[in-house]
Order: sequence, then structure tokens, then C-alpha cells
Amino acid sequence: MKEHKVKVYSTPSCPWCNIAKEFLKKNNVSFEEIDVSQDMIAAQEMMIKSGQMGVPVIEIDGQMIVGFDEQKLKKILEIEN
Repeated sequence: MKEHKVKVYSTPSCPWCNIAKEFLKKNNVSFEEIDVSQDMIAAQEMMIKSGQMGVPVIEIDGQMIVGFDEQKLKKILEIEN
């Protein structure tokens, strides 16, 4: 499987963030977790890149996915169904 650069912008209290991170872990996708509740610069960066204030926002090789969209993640990460 191709190695992707993955960032997950999230907060500790976000259930969909946890679901997204568990999905990535289950599929052996390494990622950088960014807690936007603690890092205001990262929160601004996320808003500029995605146009969104809500989490999770997942960045894969520069492509932004807002929310947990399992099918879109599988397609971009080339994960078989």
C-alpha cells in the first residue's frame, strides 16, 4: 500500500474524530493527530485549508476531507472494501 501523508485535525471530545482515528488505525494508516482545541494556529490552518470550523478534518496528501466519510477515505487511501 502506498504511504500517504495524513493529518487528522480533531478535538478530544469529538466522537466522529475518534471513529476516524480508529478507522485509520484499523487499516494501518499512520497519521499525525492535531488537537485543534489546544493549538489555535493549527485550528486557523485547518479553517483556511478546509473552509470548515468543525472536526474532524482529515488531510491526505493535501486533499481535505471534512467529517468522517469512510468511502472517500477508502478511495483516496486505496483500501479495499
